Amino acid sequence: MKPEFYIARRFAFKQRSTSKPTFIVMVAIAGIAVGTAALILTLSIVNGFAHSVENKLISFSAHLQIRHPDEQLFQERRTDRAIIAGQINIAEVSPFLEKSFILRSRNTDGIGTWLSKPVRLKGIKNEQREFFLKKFLRQGSPVLPDHGEGISLYAGQTLAENLNLKVGKKVMLVGLGGDSSGKKLIAGNKNIVDLFSTLDLEIGVIRGIYDTGLQEGFDDFIVVADLKELQQRFNPMMISGYDVNVYNLDQLPKTLKVVNDALGFPFYGFTIFDRYANLFEWLKLQKNITPLLIVTITIVAVFNIISTLLVLIIEKTREIGMLSALGLEPGKISKVFMAQAFLISLSGIAAGNIMAISLSLFEMRHHFITLPEKSYFIKYVPLLIDPVDYVLVSLAVMALTLLFAFIPARIAVSLKPGTALGT
Repeated sequence: MKPEFYIARRFAFKQRSTSKPTFIVMVAIAGIAVGTAALILTLSIVNGFAHSVENKLISFSAHLQIRHPDEQLFQERRTDRAIIAGQINIAEVSPFLEKSFILRSRNTDGIGTWLSKPVRLKGIKNEQREFFLKKFLRQGSPVLPDHGEGISLYAGQTLAENLNLKVGKKVMLVGLGGDSSGKKLIAGNKNIVDLFSTLDLEIGVIRGIYDTGLQEGFDDFIVVADLKELQQRFNPMMISGYDVNVYNLDQLPKTLKVVNDALGFPFYGFTIFDRYANLFEWLKLQKNITPLLIVTITIVAVFNIISTLLVLIIEKTREIGMLSALGLEPGKISKVFMAQAFLISLSGIAAGNIMAISLSLFEMRHHFITLPEKSYFIKYVPLLIDPVDYVLVSLAVMALTLLFAFIPARIAVSLKPGTALGT
């Protein structure tokens, strides 16, 4: 062991005076540990929150969608699907059909009143529906009956609460017919018969209730149905577009451009980040606060180590003078206090990492901290344990500690042996 490290270890962890410098060192280690743990937990929460919400959005919708202008329906063609599927980074292509309705449900208040809400029916293929319901279905069964009394529907939990929906309950679907613009409804009707002829009136049966945790615009608006069933009832062989999933989300903008160029007019596409831009901007804002928190906590840790070393220099003034008198070079005296800062910082960082991983695992297992799901889309504080965060925070704290420890180390070197021994 080098003499500098030996002396540094003795200075830091051995009680040599009545003022108990070892206690001061323990306080410094505790301060660095708390700062390191706070940094790591901040990153874990911010990254975990963004990761959880992004995963929910991506699970709810496809990575990108291909449509016609003005949401016009068009006929599904194998050639179009083959063009999309043939591009690099495309993992899956699936057609879908969307239609807007007013969903009406009879209230159970004994009076026979009706509850109504606008909804968007999304018909998807059997494989996609079962995959979605496997993750989010809370009531009912994903298996559709062979012969139903109406359109099989899967409503969101929020919509079910608003309209008092239960599994097996019949509802009424009221929507504009093939003329989605509603021109006939506004101007072309001469009597009540013409009025009703412009509407789609269908019976639906609630087969299940799903819950993604996404409230407004999702669980209270989107009703999942079977693609073939919707096509048979309303628009045979017609679809609203293609849901497309990719392998690598980082390449999503480039993939979208390639697909648009390959299909050409009248097709156009947009990514999930375009469709829910407001939510992703909100997530980005959450991440933008992180640097401010990191800087604040790091400054506290830096001043903590500086003040600790300065106190230790005062406590060890006589020892410093004795080392100088014995011929220890000023550079090596500086190394003693730099080594001391390294040992204190290393102990604090190790304790902080242990504290952070312990608190993270405890919270992930027991979920003591809850959140209002309607505001944050999640019920509990999400934590993402990323080894990279632990390594980066540890290296950053160590580097800043050693950088600012240079100041008290230079003060120790500047002490003259006569003055130091005379104190």
